[in-house]
Amino acid sequence: MSLEGKLVSEINIKCDGDVFHEVFRHRPYHISNISPDKIQNVDVHEGVWGTVGSVNYWNFIHDGKEAVAKEKVEEIDEEKKLIKKRIIEGDLLEDYKSFYITLHVETKGENNLVTWIIEYEKKNANVLDPHKFMELLLNVTKDIENHHIK
Repeated sequence: MSLEGKLVSEINIKCDGDVFHEVFRHRPYHISNISPDKIQNVDVHEGVWGTVGSVNYWNFIHDGKEAVAKEKVEEIDEEKKLIKKRIIEGDLLEDYKSFYITLHVETKGENNLVTWIIEYEKKNANVLDPHKFMELLLNVTKDIENHHIK
């Protein structure tokens, strides 16, 4: 049984895809205002918001419990509206040796498709795939969508 895995989820959003990408790239600190029951706080610890190499610290609720994650922005492709981050510290690394999150927003007129990709390596075979974390990402996506279509 392989300890490495990949989850991919796509969700259509009605709000502007460029705005959605902008929130995650340059203003993730606003997400705690948009989705306060899921995200408590986001701070930049190193670098500047929205730049490769910057390090952000998230306080969030995962599977009913308070959790933290420190992420490093590994890649940004503005043209493709893609952001890839690596978790470098926090609760997720209690169960996973590595954990990467990629966000891609595809915009075609009024059709905007958000794709979340989680690539991970479990520490052992007893660790569950991170479906609950993917669910969190999708729920935050819906909150941001609803906030921007009001």
